[in-house]
Amino acid sequence: MEHKKSNKDTKGIKGTIVVSIKDNGEGIDKEILPRLFTKFVSKSFQGDGLGLYISKSIVEAHGGQLWAENNVDGKGATFRFELPIELKSEQVHKKT
Repeated sequence: MEHKKSNKDTKGIKGTIVVSIKDNGEGIDKEILPRLFTKFVSKSFQGDGLGLYISKSIVEAHGGQLWAENNVDGKGATFRFELPIELKSEQVHKKT
């Protein structure tokens, strides 16, 4: 996970957090990749092709983004999602 700071104000720190999930399977079929997050897209006989569509809808409802790409080494794919975060001033300065 990475945290990107975008700006600082009197209310706290605003930024984004990016979560990456990487595998080393077969990767995403090039035919499917452009429409991966649309309804009923699947090359599998299991499932109905709604999972990634629903996941993207949830992430976007929280002001984020979800995307995927095949790994450059040709082994597997990486899915990432980014969400906005805001740390309140008291969270930033809190001692542990």
